[in-house]
Amino acid sequence: MRPLRRRDLLTGLAAACGLGALPRRARAASGVAQRIVFFYVPDGVPGPSGVGEASDFHASGSEYDFSLPTCTSPLEAWKGQCLFFTGLSMGSTDAGSHPGGAKKLLTAADYGNNESIDQYLARTAGASSPWRQLYVGAQATHNSSSSDQHISYPVAGSSIPPEDDPRVVFDNLFGGGTSGGTGGTSGGTGGASGGTVETTATDRRRLVIDTVMNDLRDLQGQLGTVEKTKLDLHMESLYELENRLEGGDPVTDSGSCEEPWIDESGLTGDLSAPESFPAILKAQIDNVVLAMECGLTKVATIQCSYHTSELIMSRFSGTEMYDPSYDMRSHQASHYGDAHDEGKREYAAFAQQRRWWVEQYRYLLEQLDARSEGDGTMLDNSIVVFCTEVCDGNNHLHDNMPFLVAGGAGGRIRPGRLLNTGYARHGDLWVALAQAMGVDCWRFGDASSGPLSGVLD
Repeated sequence: MRPLRRRDLLTGLAAACGLGALPRRARAASGVAQRIVFFYVPDGVPGPSGVGEASDFHASGSEYDFSLPTCTSPLEAWKGQCLFFTGLSMGSTDAGSHPGGAKKLLTAADYGNNESIDQYLARTAGASSPWRQLYVGAQATHNSSSSDQHISYPVAGSSIPPEDDPRVVFDNLFGGGTSGGTGGTSGGTGGASGGTVETTATDRRRLVIDTVMNDLRDLQGQLGTVEKTKLDLHMESLYELENRLEGGDPVTDSGSCEEPWIDESGLTGDLSAPESFPAILKAQIDNVVLAMECGLTKVATIQCSYHTSELIMSRFSGTEMYDPSYDMRSHQASHYGDAHDEGKREYAAFAQQRRWWVEQYRYLLEQLDARSEGDGTMLDNSIVVFCTEVCDGNNHLHDNMPFLVAGGAGGRIRPGRLLNTGYARHGDLWVALAQAMGVDCWRFGDASSGPLSGVLD
């Protein structure tokens, strides 16, 4: 286990909101969803780009009798665990724009002028959790990504970056746990990446917090209003961490979290290289699932790259996208033209890329479903949202948004359906999901009119 560094804590502050004891296992269902995960992918999907063009992502058919096209086909065996949508709109403001879509995505407000739904749920449904929110990325802060490329907004108009390094996330979550080796993600028996150290994880954290607090106090008088607001949020998190540490809360408990573990075997070399992306994303998914299994958090956001992504997905070895002779980037492939022509290089690559994203979403569902909870599994008590910032990657429209929702939400959501929402605003979906989390929420974002009809059982 590597020692906790000041940089690790500073970069982890965007996600870290507390530290405390871990329960022996995840809690059983109580009629509401126990957790929610937002899974973001960049650059839209092959939706209906031309007149009369069918979508290669959206389901088609009736509510209970529907079929999945090529890009969502990896979810065929999981149809009964998912809600599919047609008609959801993010509104016309900045339509045709990736940045405008990213700002509206979780805030449900034009120009990102609202708190995002993950942050809202973190301070409501997740307020009593050791970590109120976990915000992790996979190469989401690379290439000097701008603030409009990050999707989590603790305050209106001001986003924060995720933590991109799965090893830092793991260390921040579990301190004295182990990681490394190969095999499963929870309670694994693979080799540790370090031995026992003289100081405890709590001692290391307390020392780093004291030093960082002094640095941040020095910065306060040098910042403008917006940046000062961000800093105040980080310092509030630090005060909460400090109070918990002074109270002597242990880093881990017993049971399934006695030896928390993730596979770090693929996290070697340059983590900014496109070849590293699949291993990074898998480790971040494992971090989120393990943290939720151990009761550390109820709310997580996984950001895969960022809008207008330069991620070279043709370098993902072992996938159908792999082509060492040609570098095909995500945003490049999204501009395939008007026709869904598998014979065209860009379109074939874009369809393959979108299938791969859906396969990673499926992996997240599989990991939640593999863990027992109450009379079912963690997935039965979870909400897992698949989202992106535009509909069709070719024309960037903000209508007919390609969102998916999986999980039973503790009985509050009845999956296995296709919902035609008309022209409902996507903020109404966030209201419905907040209510499924047990939050008394009736409006969220611009033009919200209440919970989206048909989502809640």
